[in-house]
Amino acid sequence: MSWSKYIHNMPKFLKNKFFIAFAAFVIWISFLDKTNLMSQYQFQSEVNKLENQKAFFIQEIKQTKEEQQELLSSPEKLEKFAREKYYMKKDNEDLFIITPAPKPQP
Repeated sequence: MSWSKYIHNMPKFLKNKFFIAFAAFVIWISFLDKTNLMSQYQFQSEVNKLENQKAFFIQEIKQTKEEQQELLSSPEKLEKFAREKYYMKKDNEDLFIITPAPKPQP
């Protein structure tokens, strides 16, 4: 079999050097380049994940600032927070911490 038979039967646009160059360029960019389609998809999914984390942390910062304002606004709330969160106590008090018993494993 001769290659000239196959080349002669090819459509004319497939023989065009500009079409061949464009097709090679598209294949190179799509699959072989460092920034191919798969890596672009991975980068975009990473960006989306980071943007979601950013929104979450912005909300957490906002909530923490509100809690801080609330705690700094009155000494009673600050004392309550210190007692509940850090188990602080006064000198003449005893502190008992009751924790639930661990569940037995089957």
